[in-house]
Amino acid sequence: MKYLKYEYEDRIAIIKINRPEVLNALNTGLVKELDSLLDRVADEEGVRALIIAGEGKNFAAGADIAEMIDMSPADARKFVFNDVYGKIEALPVPVFAAVRGFALGGGLELTLACDFRVFSTDAKVGLPEVKLGIMPGAGGTQRLPKLIGLGRAREMIYFGNIIDAATASAWGLCQWVVDGDPIEHAKSLAQKLMDRSPRGIEAAKKAINYGIDKDLNSGIIFEVNVWAELYSTSDQKEGMKAFLEKRKPNFTGK
Repeated sequence: MKYLKYEYEDRIAIIKINRPEVLNALNTGLVKELDSLLDRVADEEGVRALIIAGEGKNFAAGADIAEMIDMSPADARKFVFNDVYGKIEALPVPVFAAVRGFALGGGLELTLACDFRVFSTDAKVGLPEVKLGIMPGAGGTQRLPKLIGLGRAREMIYFGNIIDAATASAWGLCQWVVDGDPIEHAKSLAQKLMDRSPRGIEAAKKAINYGIDKDLNSGIIFEVNVWAELYSTSDQKEGMKAFLEKRKPNFTGK
């Protein structure tokens, strides 16, 4: 990998964006590598969580402007990262974004595709695209309003302001703000998920992702079907048997 680093330990996969010399700006080559690594994570037997972070002092300071400036509309449609970000959102395991420093534009949009966001106290995040004559194009106008509400999303997008970690937390943009290394905190959170059923988490994520854009009745029908299917799994049998026997379950993800 030229632009990314990959680690796997204790059933936790870690992908680090590795262009610190340009504040980990995202380019086409990097996103292609990310696409390939996501396939590896999905196929890697035993992976229970993924952490995405930036090498050095920043997460990702947006897309590489030098690569974008002379694009035509057709070029821009090919450049967008939506397919890869959608793949992050659809991964069957929980995904944590561990954010230090800047997460701007496409960098922040990458975190929005994750299940959880852990910010360090020095995190600075925003969608400043309007200052460049464009707008967010990798899910920012769609995911952000669902996360923090329409009014605050409009404020962030229209003004292009950068907010700090405390504000992001107050607005619900991140779940945790930590003084230390956000990667280590994300690891500790991922470890807490290890005694939960991977099949249950996968099913819950699938139902949440489906229902977020649907009417309540459609979402409930889908939820019931996904819930019922879990009764064909070993995890369901083991979890309920362990409860009745007053012991810790041994989930296998099967």
